[in-house]
Amino acid sequence: MPTLVPVIEGESALEVERETARYYDAEEDRDSRPLDPRRVAARDRFVGRALAGPQDAPILEVGTGPGRDALALMEDGLDVIGVDLSRGHAGRAAARGVTTAVASARALPFASNSFGGLWSMSTLMHVPAVWIDGAMREIARILAPEAVVSIGVWAGPDIEHYGDGRPSPSGSRRLFSRRSEERWRSLLEIIGRIDDFEVWEEPDAPADAFRYHLAVVTAHR
Repeated sequence: MPTLVPVIEGESALEVERETARYYDAEEDRDSRPLDPRRVAARDRFVGRALAGPQDAPILEVGTGPGRDALALMEDGLDVIGVDLSRGHAGRAAARGVTTAVASARALPFASNSFGGLWSMSTLMHVPAVWIDGAMREIARILAPEAVVSIGVWAGPDIEHYGDGRPSPSGSRRLFSRRSEERWRSLLEIIGRIDDFEVWEEPDAPADAFRYHLAVVTAHR
């Protein structure tokens, strides 16, 4: 399996997370950006799976941002709790009526086996390589047996770097830990059984291009 050399060696997880939070605290235009139709379709499929499952456990969104997905999930009949590193984004989501907590995926403030599903889009690639295994184990911990899971991340050829070419609203940096399909599949298996795996990329894209991995997983029993 490819080995990703961390670029943040010597930096604390806390500082990486603080810088990510500062970036998103200052990002006030995300609501104005259109959502990829493929993401909306994936969300609709997730709702169908979640509604077919146990109705007595809420759904957790990791990286809720300003709450657009969470609100859509709630409007479709799901009980949703969101978590985000950014107090700014958590506040924006709360203003929409989403129950939110400011927390890291590495330390979720919830009891074990307490969620019947998980939705997380474009978030976990910000978790650095040296901490991603622990974050995935933490996600697995809070999921009930056979919980429904949909996770999407920006991926790549097992490289870790700061920035994506987008201007920073605050001068803060975002870490991108872009994992290969092989590496990402191995991490998803910490959570459960992979039922579906999609790769979204442009035709003839170079090997180091940003591409999107969307996985549908059923949590371990």
